[in-house]
Amino acid sequence: MTTAESPVENAYWVVVPAAGAGKRMGADKPKQYLPLNGKPLIAHTLGNILGWPGLKGIVVAIAADDTEFSTLDCAQDPRVQSVTGGVERADSVLAALEYLSERDVPEIPVLVHDAARPLVSTDDIQKLLAAGPMALLAQPASDTVKQSHSEDGREEVAQTLPRNRIWLAQTPQKAPLGKLREALQRGLKERPNAITDEASALELAGFHPELVAACRSNFKITHPADLILAEALLQHRAVTSSLENNL
Repeated sequence: MTTAESPVENAYWVVVPAAGAGKRMGADKPKQYLPLNGKPLIAHTLGNILGWPGLKGIVVAIAADDTEFSTLDCAQDPRVQSVTGGVERADSVLAALEYLSERDVPEIPVLVHDAARPLVSTDDIQKLLAAGPMALLAQPASDTVKQSHSEDGREEVAQTLPRNRIWLAQTPQKAPLGKLREALQRGLKERPNAITDEASALELAGFHPELVAACRSNFKITHPADLILAEALLQHRAVTSSLENNL
């Protein structure tokens, strides 16, 4: 079995949807361009991806009026391409897949990764690459999970769910280019509201992606407090790396 100690070197593409506004951050610019440790959030994410083993290239889906992406240092890397994304995440991912479909074979693996997850570890990427052809990083639930119902304008507990069967989806999410493209095309046509990530589109098409347990540091930056935590973790990694290099 391939492990983190035995790196996977198969070629694959990474798609990064980055056309959204990130309204929950309450900022004056899209969250992917908010500063994190001295540079835009998306620059950390792309810099991380460019270090993954076996990477063939990255396609970033950006908004039609985006003028900032092209100014980033990482955007100048020959492995980084950009396309115009859409209103919803699925539209942006599909635009990137259409671009790749004209340039590569349907069987090539594609990993779709959130621009707002800069801290995914290389070990977890290697585990994902070693998994089945359709797979996603996810976090097994550790808290007790409650399902709610509305009562007089309030949310109340309806039942407690068995957390040993609850996983919180993360990214990257992996699938062959052709199958993922077809699943998104069909899902957007038939049940667009049911598509919340790539795995949900694959599920609608009858597939069952493999769940690969990931580190807790692979959280998605969604609220202002997440930036503070991400900055602390980045600084911790920098100090740890410096100490190891000096040994």
